[in-house]
Amino acid sequence: MYMTQCLQRTLQQTPDHLATIFGSRRQTYRQFGERVARLAAALQALGMAPGDRVSMFALNSDRYLEYIMGVWWGGGVLNPVNSRWSVPEIVYSLDDCSTGILLVDEHFAALAVGIRNSARQAPLLIYAGEGEVPTGMLGFEQLIAEAAPVEDAGRGGDDLACIMYTGGTTGFPKGVMQSHLNLWSACMPRMVDMPPVRGGRLLHVAPLFHVAGMARALIQFLAGETHVLVPSFDAEGLLHIIERERITETLLVPTMILALLAHPDFDRYDLGSLVRLTYGASPSAGEMVEQLLARLPHLELSHSYGLTEACPVVSSNLPWNHTPEARQSGLSRSVGRGGLGVNVKIVDPHGREVPRGTVGEIIVRGPNIMLGYWNKPEETARALRDGWLYTGDGAYMDEQGYLFIVDRLKDMIVSGGENVYSAEVENVLAGHPAVAMAAVIGIPHEQWGEAVHAVVVRQPGAEVDEAELRQYCREFIAGYKCPKSIEFRDTLPLSAAGKILKRELRKSL
Repeated sequence: MYMTQCLQRTLQQTPDHLATIFGSRRQTYRQFGERVARLAAALQALGMAPGDRVSMFALNSDRYLEYIMGVWWGGGVLNPVNSRWSVPEIVYSLDDCSTGILLVDEHFAALAVGIRNSARQAPLLIYAGEGEVPTGMLGFEQLIAEAAPVEDAGRGGDDLACIMYTGGTTGFPKGVMQSHLNLWSACMPRMVDMPPVRGGRLLHVAPLFHVAGMARALIQFLAGETHVLVPSFDAEGLLHIIERERITETLLVPTMILALLAHPDFDRYDLGSLVRLTYGASPSAGEMVEQLLARLPHLELSHSYGLTEACPVVSSNLPWNHTPEARQSGLSRSVGRGGLGVNVKIVDPHGREVPRGTVGEIIVRGPNIMLGYWNKPEETARALRDGWLYTGDGAYMDEQGYLFIVDRLKDMIVSGGENVYSAEVENVLAGHPAVAMAAVIGIPHEQWGEAVHAVVVRQPGAEVDEAELRQYCREFIAGYKCPKSIEFRDTLPLSAAGKILKRELRKSL
C-alpha cells in the first residue's frame, strides 16, 4: 500500500495512455513516469532523504502532479502550500515541519524570496513555472533534463506520505499527518462506491494543495486515467474546456456550480460528455441541485462529507439519492452514509452514542484516519480518543444510517435558551429560488443572548427582500430558528476549499 504503485501499474499495462493535459501540453504515462523518476533523482541529489518534507506553492498544473508523484517516488513527504495564505502563515508551515525544498510557479515566485528570507531554515527554491527562471532559483525543467531516473523508493504503509496544514481558524495551523495507508484506505472505498469512468477525463479545478483535490487526483491515478488541469476557476474557461476536451468528471464546490449556471453562455456549450459531478463543502445546496439537474438532466451527482484528518471522505451521498423522489423526500440533503472501512457514530459530550435522530458530534474510526498532528501531542490527544476521531461537527443519523450535518458544534447558536443549528436555517434559505448562497451566524442580543442573523447572496437578476425571506423560513422551521435579521451582499468570504468563512463574517459585523 504505497501511492506510487498505481503509477507503476499503469506504466506496465497502459504506458501510452494519455496521462495529463494542461493547456497545449499533453503527455502519456510513459512520458509522465520518466519525468517523475528524473524529478525524484534531482530532489535526492539536492538533499531530500527518506521522510524529508518538500513543499509546492503553485496553482494547478501538470507539474503539480509530477511534484506529488516525484516526491513519493524519491521517498519524500509532501507539504503542499495553501496558496491563499499570507507569507507568515506559509513560513510557519514550512518551519514547523522543517521543509528544506520549496517549488514555486510564476504566480507566486515574487513571494518566494520573502518566504526564504523569513524562514528559520531557508528552503531551497525550485522554479516550476513558465518562462525564464528567476535569479537565485533552480529550474524545474533543467533539473529533470539533467537527472538520470531512479528506482521507486517504495515507501508505503504507515510511512508518512503527506503533511497537510489545516486552515488555522484558531491559533496556528495544525499539520495533519497522513500515511500512505491512510490515503490508500480513503481512495479505495470511494472507487468501490463510485468507480471512475472508464476511459474518462477528470478535470482538476479544486486546488491540488487541498485534500479533496489531491484525493481525487489519487483516485484518477489508481484508475490509470487522464488528468486535465486548469490553474484556477473561471466560469467561461471551464465551460470551454469541458466541451473541447470532452471532460467526463469533475469536482466542484457550490459557488463554482452557481457561477457556471449563471453564465449567460451556459446553454451554448456542449456539455454532454460530462457524466458525473461531485460537489462538497456545503450542505445547503438544494436549489442549486434542482437548477443543475434541470439544465443537465443526464448528470450523475454525488455529495461528499469529509475533513483533512480523514483523508478526506467520511461519507458520500451517491447519484441514486439525487433522483426526483430522493430530492422530494429530503434524502438529497443528507451527506450520505459512512464509506467502506469507515465507522461513524453520533455521540453526546461524554462520548456515548445517542439515539437515531438526535443531534450530537460525529466521530469516525478507520484506516483512513490521520496519524495525528505534527509536533502537537496535546491537540492530537484531544482529537483522537480511544481510536476515534472527534470531528467537532454536529449532525444526526437517521434509521438508515444517513448523516445530516447541522453545524460545527462551536458555531451552534443559543437563542433564548434554544439551540439553533445554522445549517438547518441555511438549508431552508437555499431552497428559495432567489437565493444563490446563504450563511447564518449568531450575533449578540440583549434579550435572547444571541440572535439568528443571515447573510444572503441573491441569484443574478433576482429580487427578494428581508420580509419575504423571513416569511418563507416560517413555513419550514420554528419561529425561534428564523433569522431575526438578514443582510444582502454581492459575495461571501470563502476559503480555498470553497467553504464560507464565518469568522470573517463575524469580524465584519
